[in-house]
Amino acid sequence: MAMTQTHELDLRTAEKFARIALSHVEREYPHKPGFVFGSPNDVRSPRETHPVFFGSYDWHSCVHGYWMLARLLNRFADLPAAPEIRGLFERRLTSAAVAGEVALFERPESRGFERPYGWGWLLKLAAELEIMEERRFADILRPLSRLVAGRFRDFLPLATYPVRVGTHFNTAFAIRLAADYGEAINDAAFLYLLRTTALRWYGEDRDCPAWGEPSGDDFLSSALTEAECMRRLLPIETFADWFSRFLPRLAEGQPATLFSPASVSDRSDGKIAHLDGLNLSRAWCFRSLTGALPLNDLRHSVLHAAADRHLAVSLPHVAGDYMGEHWLASFAILALEA
Repeated sequence: MAMTQTHELDLRTAEKFARIALSHVEREYPHKPGFVFGSPNDVRSPRETHPVFFGSYDWHSCVHGYWMLARLLNRFADLPAAPEIRGLFERRLTSAAVAGEVALFERPESRGFERPYGWGWLLKLAAELEIMEERRFADILRPLSRLVAGRFRDFLPLATYPVRVGTHFNTAFAIRLAADYGEAINDAAFLYLLRTTALRWYGEDRDCPAWGEPSGDDFLSSALTEAECMRRLLPIETFADWFSRFLPRLAEGQPATLFSPASVSDRSDGKIAHLDGLNLSRAWCFRSLTGALPLNDLRHSVLHAAADRHLAVSLPHVAGDYMGEHWLASFAILALEA
């Protein structure tokens, strides 16, 4: 997929990404279930189990497919796919369907369903719906978004330790997305919980070696995602001090392992295809972190160049094989809009 040299999101690219998401958010199969069956009555089709988010191979990918569509609708008033996106929301985001999603979360076996990755993306979607011209979709989703926010409130005080892996269990990524929801609904108490949790988990981290990156199925950088989480949640002066301690040799391109895009050997393998997501999510973090630095900071050009390298490697592969196509465009949007 051809992109501009500056790797910015334009109308043409937005339309391509919208068409990708529209092609899979209502595609029921193949489907990977992510919950515990409590009884034979729980064995139902994806569409019966997840009345809204049954497509896109798995629940969380469908959720962030909807987020991307809402984001593009908000971003581009003249998006050609806009009528189809609105039609999708009219069909799927109904009170009855959302009640069905809530019912799944309320099963005793679902306490950990989609924790924390899907929780973060659901709240990211809710935040985007809050700023849509048609606010009723945010109102319709609210029983589920409030339930998920409540899950965060219950879980974070119990989570003694963070999870630093580069996959769905990464806690920094989830609370970073959740922060957008807290801000969108002006929930100071929720933001305070996220901020104090981040400081408890990551506040004393120093001189991150990033030696485990990349792992074979990472789609998040443990180091950079943590830094982006702290950037989002901390006051700029506090973050600046923390960031200098956390990655003290960034101006020298160190740790070197963070600056080389991951190689993807087989995009038909769902786990290996994660590495395209790693490149895109790294680019998102690099660009976001760059924006927190003064223009005369030596790290600025280093991070900006790294973002461009990572985007160049994986943007051409957002579409192609369904193992990546059902989710990668969302991460491309994060990177291009950072």
